[in-house]
Amino acid sequence: MAVVGLLVGALTAVVVRPAGTDATAGPSAAVADVPSSPASARTGAPTAAPTGASPASSPDVTTPAPTAGPSSTPAPTPTPTLPPGLTQADVDAGLRSTKVATSAGGRLVVVPGSTKSPGIGTVHTVRVEVEKGLPVDGEAFAAFVLKTLNDPRGWGADGSMSFRRTDGDADLRVVLASPDKVDEMCAPLKTAGEVSCGREGHATINFKRWVRATPEFDSLTVYRQYVVSHEVGHLLGHAHEHCPGAGELAPVMQQQSYQVAPCRANAWPHPEAKG
Repeated sequence: MAVVGLLVGALTAVVVRPAGTDATAGPSAAVADVPSSPASARTGAPTAAPTGASPASSPDVTTPAPTAGPSSTPAPTPTPTLPPGLTQADVDAGLRSTKVATSAGGRLVVVPGSTKSPGIGTVHTVRVEVEKGLPVDGEAFAAFVLKTLNDPRGWGADGSMSFRRTDGDADLRVVLASPDKVDEMCAPLKTAGEVSCGREGHATINFKRWVRATPEFDSLTVYRQYVVSHEVGHLLGHAHEHCPGAGELAPVMQQQSYQVAPCRANAWPHPEAKG
């Protein structure tokens, strides 16, 4: 009986010893601060079972490895950022900057590439050139020019003609140039660094006007369409016209850069056609 009493007392001492006095408490608490092993982090495998327990003895608590699935929310499409000071219409017209210099060096560069004619009738080939040094995307400018010329309201509205771009020999040239280069190419016409011209096979557009238009126009895009249509119109044999009456659409061959009134601004040879 004395032996039994001693055993009971010893067991009681073990049971009632206060928490925190056990020597294993410190190391056991520190385990929580140790990162999971690399294998467990990558695969999602269960962590080691507590000391003295066998993982196989508790299969009902095993956590399966997570399965990666497609995200329910698609990533947003980034919004294109426009260059400072430019609108989308400016970029579509080929502008990379609105800074205008009087001269850009004088060397013309042909925009490479070609397009097919979208229409019927006589096909006019067009070579597009940009003065080197101007802040212009040549491909975008060329696309704007051809889109304008082949618009349903353009010179080919009656099915008599259409236009295609080439970088070789061409029937017509459309040139975007600095004010000084325009004055050189348009002489003896007096462009005075301000306006454009169409003569001797080239429609030469003043970069200053391409950027700023004139006070006669509320829309830069309408002005740009007008100046392409107007100057190419000269190359097709059309002379200047006058405003037919107050409130009417101006003929495209009216010198609208100087004055639109009493007519209304118009960019098209055949504005009555469906655009």
